[in-house]
Amino acid sequence: MNLNNFIKEIEKLNIHLSKKQLELLEEFYNLLIDYNEKVNLTRITEKEDVYLKHFYDSLTLIKAIDLNKELTLCDIGSGAGFPGIVLKICFPRVKITLVETLQKRVRFLYLVKEKLNLKDLFICKERAEIFARNNRNKYDVVTSRAMARLNILNEMCIPLVKVNGYFIPMKGSIEGELEEGMNSINELNSKLENVISFTLPIENSVRNLVIIKKIGDNKTKYPRSFNEIKNNPL
Repeated sequence: MNLNNFIKEIEKLNIHLSKKQLELLEEFYNLLIDYNEKVNLTRITEKEDVYLKHFYDSLTLIKAIDLNKELTLCDIGSGAGFPGIVLKICFPRVKITLVETLQKRVRFLYLVKEKLNLKDLFICKERAEIFARNNRNKYDVVTSRAMARLNILNEMCIPLVKVNGYFIPMKGSIEGELEEGMNSINELNSKLENVISFTLPIENSVRNLVIIKKIGDNKTKYPRSFNEIKNNPL
């Protein structure tokens, strides 16, 4: 996906970026590639692939939630900043927290924040379930991109969401995941509102946005330790 195609495709999502925002995305790409030579952040390094599989893909969250208004959003397992950094550049009114466990990635996220002078962007080096225990009911929206199966991810993320807020995991194929994840959705006082399925332009790979609304508070025992979540999913 070259720059012109990127602009055309995001305009179909009703996203219109300024020259400055496009320059920030370009600078983000250059920082990613330079840093990736020293530390493995991503296997996707060709510019057209990054713009499609990282930048455009991150922005598809707007299919599920209006990101043009003031929101608090948490990106769990942000990695090299997808979708969190891309969303911050393109939707500056959203206050975004990036949660990542690996120090090498956290250093990169801080570098990007400094170089791009991104405001209202918070970075936390912490395990997701520990972060969730200490930040209950804090965010309007929580998302996570390609991190874990739903029956594990739900328990680590839904406690972070405000009542009447949304957990919207960004997934590829979800074959079997909805069925095995429904018990945890119910146990965590939430409901599955919708699944938005689509394909990426050009390569036509499958994507799914799972829209889960939190309708009541969670028991304080959730989230449990990661070993408990992994070995005995809800």
